[in-house]
Amino acid sequence: MTKIVESVRAELAGEWIPTLYSERVRSQRTRSVHLDVPAKENKPEILHTLLGIELKVGNRRLACPDLPTARYLRVFARIGCSDVAVPYDITKISVIADELETSWHHMLLVLDHKSKDLESSAVGRVRAALVRKLRDELDEIGPGDIMPAFDRQTRQRK
Repeated sequence: MTKIVESVRAELAGEWIPTLYSERVRSQRTRSVHLDVPAKENKPEILHTLLGIELKVGNRRLACPDLPTARYLRVFARIGCSDVAVPYDITKISVIADELETSWHHMLLVLDHKSKDLESSAVGRVRAALVRKLRDELDEIGPGDIMPAFDRQTRQRK
């Protein structure tokens, strides 16, 4: 089982979600968000309500400012990460959300290919182990600070 998880991780290499998260998200100015989701694979939904866009995970709803942020947070809610960093620059969220969603679906395709000879119960255990590995690595990277530091010198402040 761990052999399949490691082979999926090795085949994805730069597309591995924790790698994308550390290189594309945590390398820039971020703020942390608490999702309050169970630590398991979830099935989050994006809802378009009269009050805006919400991310629904189980019975909980999280208000999102826009659709790219909801798509971005859905990836981490699906994995079961309770705390995650969100890029402070909203123009970058959409591109990163695309990359994360593509990586998630590519990971599932690779997993299906690697576990095609296994029984369905074994495939479920391997998928759970893969999601657990993702969650552990993302938790190790961490969400960062609640608010970004604004310690850069500007022309106006001298």
